[in-house]
This record gives sequence, C-alpha cells and structure tokens, in this order.
Amino acid sequence: MTKLQIGTILMAIALFLGLYFGCDTNPPEQAAIEKSRALTVESTDINALLLEAKSGMGPQEESEILALETEMEAAADDSSSARVLKELSGKWYEFGQPAIAGFYAEEVAGLENSGAAWSIAGTTYALCLQTKPPDKIRDFCSSRAVKAFENAISLDPEEVSNRVNLALVYTEAPPPDNPMKGILMLRDLNEQYPENVSVLVNLSRLALQTGQYDRAVERLQQALELDAGNRQAACLLAQAYQGLGRQSEAEEWASRCNSPE
Repeated sequence: MTKLQIGTILMAIALFLGLYFGCDTNPPEQAAIEKSRALTVESTDINALLLEAKSGMGPQEESEILALETEMEAAADDSSSARVLKELSGKWYEFGQPAIAGFYAEEVAGLENSGAAWSIAGTTYALCLQTKPPDKIRDFCSSRAVKAFENAISLDPEEVSNRVNLALVYTEAPPPDNPMKGILMLRDLNEQYPENVSVLVNLSRLALQTGQYDRAVERLQQALELDAGNRQAACLLAQAYQGLGRQSEAEEWASRCNSPE
C-alpha cells in the first residue's frame, strides 16, 4: 500500500476516542461468523505477543501498561472495562504494537457490539498488516481483521467502507486457495456502487501495481469527477501518467498531489 493509503487508514484510528457507542443487537449471522472464526487455529496468541512486546519495553512504557492493566482488573462494570481497554489499545498502538492494539480494540468491540467498534478493531488489525510483520503476526492480524470487518458488516450492512476494508485485507493477505479474492470483491463493489470513490481509488491503486496504467487513469479520472479534491486520487493519477510516459500530465498531477490542502 502507498503511504497515502496508509494515511487514509490512519484517519480511522482517530476515532478511538469518539466512535465507540453501544448496540445490544447480536443477529444470528454474526453469531455464525463468530463461531466459524473461533475454530480458526492461529499461529500465535495474544499471550505470546504480550510476552514478546513487554520483554523489549523500557521502564516508562512498562509502568504505563502496568497501571492500565491494574485499572482494568479493578473495573467494576462493562463501561469501565471498555474505557480502560480503549486506553490500552491506544497505548499499545503508540508503542508500535498494532497487533496488540487490535486485540484490545477487539475486546472493546466484544463488549459494545457496535458496527463502529468492530470497524475500529478491523482497521487496527489492518494497520498491523501494513507493518509487514512476521508470518505468525500477519496471520494473527489478518484473520482477526476479517472477523472484525465481517462483524461490522453484519451489524451495519449499509456501511460500504467496511466492505471495502474487508476486500483490502484480502488483497493484503490473500487466502492461499483464492489469491484473487480481494480484487474480485472490489470489482463486485464497483458494480454495486459505481460512484464510490474509495472503491475506484483502491482498484486504481491495484491496477498500478500490475502495470494497468490506462485502466488506472480511467478509474482515477472518474473518482476525481466525483471528488475533485481527492488528494490520493491525484497522487495516483500522477503515477499512472508517469507509467504511460505522459510526462507533462504526470508533472501536473504531481503538483496537485503535493499542494497543501
């Protein structure tokens, strides 16, 4: 993924302090998803990740985590637990441990059971994948990102961004038996939502990776017609024109890409 794509995903992390709100629904489809995912054998677990991360921590970091863990043990109700879990998630992300941050965000989602909370958990695990971690952590984050986004979709089926993000997880960590799954999901979303800018931009980014510059230009132009100020689309369009050898147009769009908001 490009730095701009990572930047786009990072915006979702800002929601840690504000997007959590309660929802008591637990539809049968979600229960089936959770049961299915529970059967998945992970190549590592949270205890192993915590042990490894803590072994490399400095005294100040260790003290901050210990204080939050102690507060968590004393939490009297779900509301208090969720608040401390959010702090733990944010703190572990701050310390460069998105896999552990994702685990605590997932714990929050389990308590609050809202589409927003599951989306944040999935986003955090997706950020873990961007760090190009070892295979065992990659498997841990990808499987849990899928679970989180599937739960978010089940609870909030009209929110297209969760479907887009699920597809992106599959493009980043494709199933061995279906390596095209993520791309096919994005194409299907493009058919369902032809004017969704996020879908167009991400399909264009993937087209650039495979040298399909003409196709990328076509989709990016469409995205910019829908959202003229979309900076990521402008930056990708500069790359597409560069790939086609259309230097003057590449420079024009690179200038727009680099211009202040």
